[in-house]
Amino acid sequence: MTDVSPMATPRVIQDALQSAIDDSVFPGAQLAVRLGGELQCVAVAGRLSSEPPGVPVQSSTIYDLASLTKPLATVTSVLLLIQAAKVALEDSVQQILAELEGTPIGQATVRDLLTHRSGLPGWRPFYEWLDGRGITPGLSSLDQPFKQRVLQMIRNEPLIYARGERSIYSDLGFMLLGFVVERLSGVALDLWCEEAIFRPLRADPLVFCPTAERPQLGVGSPTVDVSGIAPTEWDEWRNRLLCGEVHDENAAAMGGIAGHAGLFGTAESVLAVSGAWLCGYHERDSMLDGRLVRQFTARQELPTRSSWALGWDTPSVPSSSGSFFSEKSFGHLGYTGTSLWIDPLCELEVVLLSNRVHPSRRNEKIKTFRPYIHDLVYREFVSA
Repeated sequence: MTDVSPMATPRVIQDALQSAIDDSVFPGAQLAVRLGGELQCVAVAGRLSSEPPGVPVQSSTIYDLASLTKPLATVTSVLLLIQAAKVALEDSVQQILAELEGTPIGQATVRDLLTHRSGLPGWRPFYEWLDGRGITPGLSSLDQPFKQRVLQMIRNEPLIYARGERSIYSDLGFMLLGFVVERLSGVALDLWCEEAIFRPLRADPLVFCPTAERPQLGVGSPTVDVSGIAPTEWDEWRNRLLCGEVHDENAAAMGGIAGHAGLFGTAESVLAVSGAWLCGYHERDSMLDGRLVRQFTARQELPTRSSWALGWDTPSVPSSSGSFFSEKSFGHLGYTGTSLWIDPLCELEVVLLSNRVHPSRRNEKIKTFRPYIHDLVYREFVSA
């Protein structure tokens, strides 16, 4: 594999990625490291797929980011809307989504949803109860009937614990936050994110539904060539290998655009958004207010023992960020094999993108690889 980084990737990093491929942790991966605002490397290894063997991974290979959608799109959007005085953390969801008025979940606040303490369960197979079986990804503005039904199903979902009593990581809570962003901004989530976040930050490509035509943005052809996208899994529900379609079934049933999943991108496009958070944290030139950034990235510790900040996670023991990231660090994981961790004290940003769910989601070897590669990166770039 030829090195595509602006600086030579340390051999120990390249060897670690290759060893992970040899051990079937994933078919291929990108690893981007930035320190003090300077890009240290964009390491690539392996192939887009293993069944059948795909072309080699490039720095331009696009991955399904899965739950990195939450911080990159939804949490960033909520911060911007708070910054614009459109909403406050203590506003109840029913103040924004009138459909939830008078329900237990309607009383949950924006803060409750961001910290995963709203009382909602983590996941429900909504896609099985919708009519859009195996729906082809489209644009959110075309899939409002499905989104309204999802909103109704969340409204009718019994809470599994008293609000604020516990913290259970919840896709349903972030689906609601996606609806909140749409209602407050007045436009579809994908269009809002493109206009308010991705385009201003030059986070290209960072996109929902990468293979869909986008007439709203003046693009008449698919945004991305499917041959440059890493496939995920053979999906029995949709009866096809997913490539350029969101892996998450609930997001797929919502047209590929949701507050909890749906975003696709490269390691460098992820860095474009993470850099805005890091610059905001240090009160440098950023679209994000520094006071809010520090509030959003600080562990809330309510309920006790929760590691969640506001939409971001913080290191716990053990942590996917390894052993060396400071307690001020913040990050997030994605189910497909993606992660972003930021340590503001040493200004380290690490993006790992892979398709570990290819060919099957049953492969969970990445759980041991994540802390290992973060420790290796820290020793190589920070300790050195």
